[in-house]
Amino acid sequence: MEWGHADRHDDVRLCVSELATNAVLHGVPPGREFCLSVVADGSLLRVEVRDSGDGHPRVLYPGTEECRGRGLLLVTSVADDFGVVVHNPGKTVWAEFKSD
Repeated sequence: MEWGHADRHDDVRLCVSELATNAVLHGVPPGREFCLSVVADGSLLRVEVRDSGDGHPRVLYPGTEECRGRGLLLVTSVADDFGVVVHNPGKTVWAEFKSD
């Protein structure tokens, strides 16, 4: 990646995809959009997705027969940190990556 985080390229790409997909599927009311931000500060890269939807994202542990519900589990598995900031309206879901 151009920001010096090439060692985490695949992890960041996966998390951006999962967080953006979750915003589209669960967090964006009809007629609204979401915002993706990527911020690099030294050895730390932070991905944030803000939407205006209700609800609080949570990590699920679906059974082997389930076809959905693993997005945030993947994010928490590959990111160094993860969290949610509640706004009115909406929320920001973020993931952080430390570079070697």
